[in-house]
Amino acid sequence: MSIISKINSKLVGKYKNISLDEDSVSFSEYLENKSINKDIALVDVDFKYANEPVLENIDLNLNKGEVLAIIGPSGTGKTTLLRLLSLFHRVDKGEVKFNGKDVWSLSERERLIIRRKIGMVFQKPNLFNATVHQNVRYGLKIRKNWYERIQSFVFESLNGYEDPKVIEKLEIVGLEDLYKKSSKSLSGGEAQRVAFARALAYEPEFLLLDEPTSDLDPRNTAIIEEAIRKARSEGIGIAIATHDMNQAERVADRVAVLLNGQIVEIGNAEDVFNNPKNEKTEMFINGKLVY
Repeated sequence: MSIISKINSKLVGKYKNISLDEDSVSFSEYLENKSINKDIALVDVDFKYANEPVLENIDLNLNKGEVLAIIGPSGTGKTTLLRLLSLFHRVDKGEVKFNGKDVWSLSERERLIIRRKIGMVFQKPNLFNATVHQNVRYGLKIRKNWYERIQSFVFESLNGYEDPKVIEKLEIVGLEDLYKKSSKSLSGGEAQRVAFARALAYEPEFLLLDEPTSDLDPRNTAIIEEAIRKARSEGIGIAIATHDMNQAERVADRVAVLLNGQIVEIGNAEDVFNNPKNEKTEMFINGKLVY
């Protein structure tokens, strides 16, 4: 018996199910059910900062396998909306639903299972002082249970291999040749592409992007947009907050227009841009001040 096999046999009984109790296992199995048409939704949601209204009467859903663009001027609540979808904040009114279940009525352990199915990429990439490979692999590591973490640590210590899943995600953003490079030596565009690959590495069901290309040059922007299309084709539901309406037209299936903390229109991207139903939407798209 190999060293790894011997260690595995000792770990199985002690660590394999340490991260989940019986109820959470059944809940996790429910979430893994491939026959469920999964979505995440905000239902009649209000949210305040320091008693000041930020979002009001928000009704919005994100389906798997679609790109939803959230457009609006700076300061209108786009980032806050994404943070509510990713469960960073609890809503003041209304519900956040995942597959029809009210997330904030679930146990903390069940919410953790849901959080692990949602990835987020911020406007500014936050990378560790480590190699590109180690940065991308970090998301995989923290989403494993203790048995899997220890098993992976032992295997890597003895073999020192590069994780093929990490390389695969780096290929999507065109950085597979830089996997040994230090994150400190990357350009801003390269760093954002690494952050995107890291979010993809643990294969989330939903991916939330907060102005991911606002500071990037056209080449890096095009690479990120192509990665968005690739993720969508693999069934990931993507919400992207952007003030770049051209980008929203290029990548989105649906568009939500957020003005003064309220969604004034949501619909098919082509319809919203070419035949808006709301006067404020039309004014905003045409560059007129409506906020």
